[in-house]
Amino acid sequence: MRIIENKNFPNERDLYGEKDITLINCTFSGVEDGESALKESQDITLKNCIMNLRYPLWHDSNVLLENCEMTDKCRAALWYTEIIKIYDSKMFGIKALRECSNIYMQNVKIESPEFGWKSKNIKAVECEITSEYPFFEAKDIDLENINLTGKYSFQYTENLTINNSVFNTKDSFWHAKNVTVKDTVIKGEYLGWYSDGLTLKRCRIIGTQPFCYCKNLTLIDCEMEETDLSFEYSDVNAQIIGDIISVKNPKSGFITADGINEVILTDDSKYKCECKIEIRNK
Repeated sequence: MRIIENKNFPNERDLYGEKDITLINCTFSGVEDGESALKESQDITLKNCIMNLRYPLWHDSNVLLENCEMTDKCRAALWYTEIIKIYDSKMFGIKALRECSNIYMQNVKIESPEFGWKSKNIKAVECEITSEYPFFEAKDIDLENINLTGKYSFQYTENLTINNSVFNTKDSFWHAKNVTVKDTVIKGEYLGWYSDGLTLKRCRIIGTQPFCYCKNLTLIDCEMEETDLSFEYSDVNAQIIGDIISVKNPKSGFITADGINEVILTDDSKYKCECKIEIRNK
């Protein structure tokens, strides 16, 4: 393996098609404003590198990044790349990861609108993510100890597991399929609409109008705060610890809670309510 240290690569395709190289303390920056520095490369390791130019890692295979920084000028950093490991790094450019596969990230700080679109086989541990549209149409994702700030998170995502995380995000899990969330705080409006196979265990759910138009929705020992107009037109099996502000026109299943301030069953409901609603004896 060739080792390159303390070099700057400012030009377009400076390391195009390289194989078996390690870059240490290198930079990708300059008035030349080069693009696609490592396009079509494989078996690439970057350590303590700063990437300040666009599209550096496209169509690559077997990429390792350790203690690297992608600035906000490093747009669309990893696309169409497979077998990626990222440790102790920063990813600050827009669209930092798209249509990639077999990805592992640990202790990575991400500030990237449209992060992770259409990618698959993703494992992320102890990461901080800020993204307006994270993981759109992504598949086969495992997240643990994640702090996520977003808006339209996990739309059309499939096969997703989340553990021990904190999410502050609007409209998350819309149209998502086969999602399991455990021991996580989720704060945001309109959670989980149109999802199929969404399961939450021991989660704290905060925000208005959650879980409408859901299929195969399961909540086990969850808390619901500020959750009015919940479960409209949903097929739901829910065991709730504490109170729910209001439940409106659930379609089927059962809902058990310590208290429900209001059950709203309207005459103009699209579906007849076949959901059993129970208040626990205190």
